Amino acid sequence: MGINRIQRITGAAAFIGASCTLIELPLYFVYPGAPPDANVLTRCLLGLVAATLFVVFMSGFAYLVRRRDPEREWFGSLAAAAGTAWLTVVFVSTGLEVGAVIAAPEPIDPTITVTGTYILYGTVARLLEGLFLVAFATAAPRLLPRWCIVISWALAAVNFAFVPSLFFGNVPAEFYAANGWGTTATVGGLTLLWLFAIGSALFLSSRDAADRPAVSVRVVGGLHPAGIDRGE
Repeated sequence: MGINRIQRITGAAAFIGASCTLIELPLYFVYPGAPPDANVLTRCLLGLVAATLFVVFMSGFAYLVRRRDPEREWFGSLAAAAGTAWLTVVFVSTGLEVGAVIAAPEPIDPTITVTGTYILYGTVARLLEGLFLVAFATAAPRLLPRWCIVISWALAAVNFAFVPSLFFGNVPAEFYAANGWGTTATVGGLTLLWLFAIGSALFLSSRDAADRPAVSVRVVGGLHPAGIDRGE
């Protein structure tokens, strides 16, 4: 498979996944109290689909850096590792929420009831997303326009600014609480918008570059495949 096609798949996975989560996010604010089970299960399913697509994005990004800019390969690998760790946290947190909702005899608000997700959606997610963004910004200068890199650094700073939120209680209506709407929904929403933009940029930057097959070169002793991916 040519590298341009892999870049398109990587970009598409990012913006389709981000689209799923941007549909999911407003569902958290539909009901003032405990939402019905259908609401929670729908938003969790959307989140799981999105996280699965983001796994594709993480793997594809590491591959693109390795091929396009080998000198920054380690940073690409670090970004993929931090991003995958963050997605693991998302899978675990979502599983805890869904399990609690299924087991509860009446509707509950898992953002309050499931205490194990406070730090997972808050401080842990902010640390891992921040690390991912720093590594991404360092690895991607040859893959993406400068504005993508600048926004990545800025968003990393925003994530790190919310790391101390675990000291500020557990009331979702408070902006800076461990599970507050600023710590989780706002910063998470900004990251998802960033993923949508990055995915679109990756996809569009390779759309007009047709994958070309490897070529052969003549060397002493005969004709041998050069093994060069002309999709670069």
